[in-house]
Amino acid sequence: MTAAFTPPRFDVRRADDRFKTDAGWLDSKHSFSFSRHYDPANTHHGVLMVNNDDIVVPGQGFDTHPHQDMEIVTWVLQGSLVHQDSMGHSGVIYPGLAQRMSAGTGILHSEKNDSWRLDGVTGEHADEHTDPVHFIQMWVVPDEAGIAPGYEQLEIDHELLAGGLVPVASGMPHYADHSAIRIKNKYAAMHVARLQPGQAPITLPDAPFLHVFVARGEASMEGVGILAEGDAVRLSGGGGQQVTTDTGAEIIVWEMHATIAG
Repeated sequence: MTAAFTPPRFDVRRADDRFKTDAGWLDSKHSFSFSRHYDPANTHHGVLMVNNDDIVVPGQGFDTHPHQDMEIVTWVLQGSLVHQDSMGHSGVIYPGLAQRMSAGTGILHSEKNDSWRLDGVTGEHADEHTDPVHFIQMWVVPDEAGIAPGYEQLEIDHELLAGGLVPVASGMPHYADHSAIRIKNKYAAMHVARLQPGQAPITLPDAPFLHVFVARGEASMEGVGILAEGDAVRLSGGGGQQVTTDTGAEIIVWEMHATIAG
């Protein structure tokens, strides 16, 4: 008896089809249902529930607000973001630095644009913000509710220079010694690749659920074709596809070996 072959399923989501929030100081695009934007058919893929593409204007940001029972990973593409939380953690997140906050039993935090204009003569911070901050914030459900809140960050810019697919955040034992930061979900890992024109293609992990997001630039994915900035592919049923670029691209890949029931 030969088992039937089931080909992978590609669900391509284009950048312009995302939910949008424009608050003046915030330009946010949501890959999944978020806040007032709700579609019961678009609540998650695998264990990934939020993939927000946010731009915050200079000197503004998210005031102190609560989270609970969620693993939150923030990845900055441009500018810098100040994090402060009720556990006493604080830090500045910038491109190439991975950050994870475990909300657990409950945590309060704020996120503000920390981009300052530098005085051309003294090199010191001037008295005004000038640059927007652009970042991707992603939420995955933890293995269990009610864990202790936590925070972790680590710079991995050097590893990204090689151009390959770099494990950034993981709770999977397979990446225990390779990922920069840990998340409390043993079925999920986040990878990032900064692809350069002409480099060898990257190969996607083999997993029952993948979320491939083009954070910057343009890429081509085997079985799909061209993906522009902001496009995403929700892949079910196996990976192994190759991704290349002719122009340069930054790709975020969630590898997931479980999904949320319902």
